[in-house]
Amino acid sequence: MNINLMIFITARKEQEKNRLMMKTFESDIRPVKGDIIDDPGFDPGYHNGYEVVKVTINYASNECFVSLHPLAIEIEETRVETYLEKLEAHGWRAVSKEELKSM
Repeated sequence: MNINLMIFITARKEQEKNRLMMKTFESDIRPVKGDIIDDPGFDPGYHNGYEVVKVTINYASNECFVSLHPLAIEIEETRVETYLEKLEAHGWRAVSKEELKSM
């Protein structure tokens, strides 16, 4: 099953940089609400992992969409652009609203 991890990154100071980021894995393990997800793209200065807040399964497409707790950059020291670059370097990609609707 494809596991699609999704996290919304937001920053009050840099609103044009707000993004929905997604990373897809093939796995037999399905996360559940309350699980903590770790990934090398996550900066330990923010969290050691992110909590699963919602899981949606689409059996027709054999996919699982996992929403992680949003990250609010304005309360941290790193710029949102720097954090997004780190996620992208570890296989995360930006997802547009149109692409999300077609999933």
